[in-house]
Amino acid sequence: MTDRSALQAQLELGIAALGLSLPADAVPRLLDYLVLLERWNGAYNLTAIRDPAEMVTRHLLDSLAILPYVQGESLADLGTGPGLPGIPLAIAAPGRQVLLVDSNGKKVRFLREAIRALKLDGVRALQSRVEDVQGQFDCITARAFASLADMLSWGGHLLAPGGVWLAMKGKAPDDELAAVPPGFAVHGMHTLAVPGLGAAERHLVLLERAST
Repeated sequence: MTDRSALQAQLELGIAALGLSLPADAVPRLLDYLVLLERWNGAYNLTAIRDPAEMVTRHLLDSLAILPYVQGESLADLGTGPGLPGIPLAIAAPGRQVLLVDSNGKKVRFLREAIRALKLDGVRALQSRVEDVQGQFDCITARAFASLADMLSWGGHLLAPGGVWLAMKGKAPDDELAAVPPGFAVHGMHTLAVPGLGAAERHLVLLERAST
């Protein structure tokens, strides 16, 4: 494990660069999550990223970069994997109900342990395919697990009226915008400046229900 104080300094600098103000206990809890992820990763292969400093950049800061766009009382993180971006968002902005959805049993076992160990109030993990999930949510996050068209055809029923869908992408998905299904509209696209990542490597597409 890389020295925790070095990871803390990297994380705090990144949070400052993003212009975020987080609860006092957020940084140690984010690092506790990273320790847990690294510990389980050896046996469960939860992420291809092994280096803790790279995890700070590509998992924690990448997730926190979308925090200014998160809204509402409830959030569903679809295809969450080991809890990204859902767990960092729940730590950084506690108080909303968060549902972490993944079809992989090993990842959901890790999520349940992380929720317990980190005492994440209001956070639940569900092993399910996206299309089988029930309910409606003010905010939906999805980190590059499918095309925009597929995301919305599988999970569009989960977006509450007036809610926002935050689709995290790598390069700008200009070629996917025309295929957004009827009933949904692209509200905006933002380049995310994630500290430690090259320019234009991360984009966020904001989608909402089309007004009739």
